[in-house]
Amino acid sequence: MTTYHVSVLGGGQLARMMQQAAISLDIELKVLAEAPDGSAAKVVPTAPVGDCRVIDDVQAVLAEPLDVITFEHEHVPDPVLKEIQKHYPVRPRPEALIYAQDKLEMRQKIAELGLPVPAFKAIETNSELETFIDQYGPEVVVKTTRGGYDGKGVRVVSQASDIADWLSQDYGLIAEQKINFSRELAVLVARRPSGETEVAGQKRAGEMKCWPITQTEQRDGVCYSAIAPAPNLDPKVAEKALEAAQIIAAELDVTGVLAVEMFLCDDEGTFYINELAMRPHNSGHWTIDGAHTSQFAQHLRAVLDLPLTSPELSCGTAVMVNLLGSNLVDPAAAIGQVAQVAPEARVHLYGKGVRPGRKLGHVTVTGTDYQSCLEQAERAVNVLKGN
Repeated sequence: MTTYHVSVLGGGQLARMMQQAAISLDIELKVLAEAPDGSAAKVVPTAPVGDCRVIDDVQAVLAEPLDVITFEHEHVPDPVLKEIQKHYPVRPRPEALIYAQDKLEMRQKIAELGLPVPAFKAIETNSELETFIDQYGPEVVVKTTRGGYDGKGVRVVSQASDIADWLSQDYGLIAEQKINFSRELAVLVARRPSGETEVAGQKRAGEMKCWPITQTEQRDGVCYSAIAPAPNLDPKVAEKALEAAQIIAAELDVTGVLAVEMFLCDDEGTFYINELAMRPHNSGHWTIDGAHTSQFAQHLRAVLDLPLTSPELSCGTAVMVNLLGSNLVDPAAAIGQVAQVAPEARVHLYGKGVRPGRKLGHVTVTGTDYQSCLEQAERAVNVLKGN
């Protein structure tokens, strides 16, 4: 039996959950971890500590045998990517990853593909922002083009003085129209280099598989919950959203899991593409317990160019709720109590130290009614929070 070897740059909870999938696929994972007690370092035998921005540190996970290098975040600098690409397959490739790393590059590319995005403009001066606010205000969204996540690097502003500190430090900035949306959706698609997929009547390179569209809720810029399939979503809207995600995956030549976050504005199906992530994504954690193939197993299959397997739901509905901070020193101490108050809940803890608002784990409940699943998941999370 062939044993595959995959190196992952980044040692957080996504790499930790990749390890769970890797075990069943007989894949040997190596992880470049940020700390010896990091989330993935606690469960991956080969997890040297290093900085993914430093090529000498990255060398620690490049020893043979090695089939492919992939990521659990987008913060690996392009010079490092280009250097390791000379010697090993890097998936997704740097030429694709740039669109998950740089929000301006992403907006320009999605618009070029003819897909819907909010109005946007690169911002360098006060006057440029004030002009944009005059056109699209009274409030607009300003983001740092690189480095932001979980609400960091994002501000809703009504005047240029609201980002005076960013302008003074010469950050790369992009202003975007603030969209009034009815709900947020996430489309997850996995793509491998081989094969082809028919999208909107056109053959596109690469085998692709999509999970059912997920509805997400953000609180303070951080994902709070995910429901799959998105409740009461018009099938025509779902079809358009799935097509858009697959077009992006094919046209950007993405390998692995691509998450496309969208704003749905009305019942007529108007949506705008908001963010891209080229890796397993928080909105897809429910797939571990609620799909025939989890996003982590499918990502590993895709980057190794192995045939993809069914992404369909293995239940009627799946609901995930994140554990964001806790009043307990160790939420694991409450797992027994969770079993009493929410017996259907499946708890996933990330082995992290407790900090206010920190993603410490998630809970998934599957069933037939999303409301009852959500209620049970929230009960479980409240126990883990010590409420």
